[in-house]
Amino acid sequence: MLHSNAANRLDRLPVSRFHKVALLAVSFAYFFEFADINTFAVTAPRLIKLWGVTVDQVAYVTSLSFVGMFIGSIVASWMADRWGRKRTLTLTTAFFGLFSFASVFAWDIVSLGVFRVLTSAGLSAMTVVAVIYVSEIYPAAVRGKYQAYAIVIGICGTPVTNLIASAVVPLSDWSWRLIYLWGSLGIVFVLFAGYLKESPRWYESKGDHAKADEVLREIEARVEAEKGPLPEPAAPVDLAPIAKAPLRLLLQKKYLLPTLLLTVLWVTQTIGFFGYSSWAPTLLAKEGFSVEKSIFYVALTTVGAPLGSFLAAVVTDRFERKWCLVAFGTVIALCGLLYGLTFNPLLIVVFGFLVNLFERGYTALAYAYSPELFDTRGRSLGTGVSYGLGRLSNAAGPLIIAALYTGSGYQSVFYFIAGAWILGAITLAVFGPRTRAARLAAPVTQVNEKAGA
Repeated sequence: MLHSNAANRLDRLPVSRFHKVALLAVSFAYFFEFADINTFAVTAPRLIKLWGVTVDQVAYVTSLSFVGMFIGSIVASWMADRWGRKRTLTLTTAFFGLFSFASVFAWDIVSLGVFRVLTSAGLSAMTVVAVIYVSEIYPAAVRGKYQAYAIVIGICGTPVTNLIASAVVPLSDWSWRLIYLWGSLGIVFVLFAGYLKESPRWYESKGDHAKADEVLREIEARVEAEKGPLPEPAAPVDLAPIAKAPLRLLLQKKYLLPTLLLTVLWVTQTIGFFGYSSWAPTLLAKEGFSVEKSIFYVALTTVGAPLGSFLAAVVTDRFERKWCLVAFGTVIALCGLLYGLTFNPLLIVVFGFLVNLFERGYTALAYAYSPELFDTRGRSLGTGVSYGLGRLSNAAGPLIIAALYTGSGYQSVFYFIAGAWILGAITLAVFGPRTRAARLAAPVTQVNEKAGA
């Protein structure tokens, strides 16, 4: 067999129970990623009082966590190409759950920092693979929407965790440890793994067309049993096996330009989002709000996160993703700046709510946009490297924020964060490719979109 026609066969499928089970599994992994990603941020104010941790130490732990994220992204892109999307997704989710559980038993800021770096590596690795998996499994016409739906469910992990933290952390001198125990529950994802199918596009890229065809037949049989006879896919194109993608592949023009663009996107998103979410509880506490109130205010703002992902699901396949990202980034910059310019609790919650709403929408859009800029050969490597460099950039972000706060005050931090968002929006507006026409170009895609409606 010279081909398995994976892309066309998957793109003509109506959305079915198979896709919804995959959505549930990926959403579960996302839920505990978002639950775990800010656990240090919500426990740091308590550790400042219990262990005498300084703002600079919080900055170092946060910075090193992003180094871990960079390493995790690069390793995940290699693993996903070598071992497959499904297996790597399972391994990386189990990895971050294991080290979040280890954080429960940390005895000082150094041990906690080590566990958080390893947890962060797993979190970032899982995200890279999940984005690729959804991009390759779902029909082209609706993949952006379902990527956003996965985030809608997953992002609920952030407000749930923050609300739990606001109630649990103040209870005793040890209760903060329960937040890391909660984050470790992502390891339960391994129970979902048996319901997932490996990406046929990955098998096809490795030259294993027989295995790709086997998986495709299983998927098609499930969908046909539920939805009835399937339309014929578009004519196949003979494909040669794709050789291993070396890092130097990204130096080719067709890969270099999107990699550079996405690096700017993820650098500004990382500094802009984590500069806000990782520091808000600590900075509010430093400005005179109690630990309980600072965590509670931040918890209320994160309620906007699921709504933002839902907003992204509504617009992502209807409009050009590039311009949605530009608009969302600009609104985040404005609302984030207003957040930093007020000390009124009501306005802190309102502007923080809007920051979370549009930022989570931005992230959902970016998860759908990033893999579309590469073909199958460069998708894992390009997505992993750009996402990883974005996370690595924030190794410096917390140190800059700590220096700004110490040297220039609270509000300077939010000028810096707003500037990062504006830089990302301008770069996307000027250099970002449009992808909507390519998604809708094939007639089979349009037929399939109606079938899945």
